Amino acid sequence: MSPGFLILNILVVLLAVSVAALLYRLFTLRGGGTAAILRVMPQNEGSGWRHGIVRYGDETLAFFKLSSLRPGPDVRLTRQGIDVRSRRKPEGSEFDIMTEDIVILDVIDRDDSYEIALDSGALMAFMSWVESRPDGRSQRRRPL
Repeated sequence: MSPGFLILNILVVLLAVSVAALLYRLFTLRGGGTAAILRVMPQNEGSGWRHGIVRYGDETLAFFKLSSLRPGPDVRLTRQGIDVRSRRKPEGSEFDIMTEDIVILDVIDRDDSYEIALDSGALMAFMSWVESRPDGRSQRRRPL
C-alpha cells in the first residue's frame, strides 16, 4: 500500500466522521429549543457572541452553539447557581447581529460570567424558569 493511498483513506474517514458529527448536531438541534445569543465573559466590546439554541431542564439550562460539532451542549448553567445581575439593550457593533428589541442579560453561574441575548418571548421564558426554581432551603435532604 502506498503512503498516498493511506493518507487518502485517513482523510476520507476523517471527512465521514465530521459529516456524521454535523448531521448528529443538526438533528439534535431540530428537536427544539429557544433561540439565544450567548457569550462567555469577559470579552472585548461586541465580540465573542455565539448564536444557538437554549433548552431548559429541571436543574440546568443547556446552550447548543449552531456552529459547533460537539455532541452535547457547549455551555450548561445550573438553575440554583444563576444570578441575573443586570439587563441592557444592544450597543454599537452588537446591532450587526441583534435587533433593538433584544435584551441582554448579565448572568453569573457560580464563578462563571455570561451575557445572554434574548427576544421578549425568550426573555420571559428564561426569567420564569429562573424565578420558579425551588428554594434550596426547602428541598428535602436525602439520606447519605
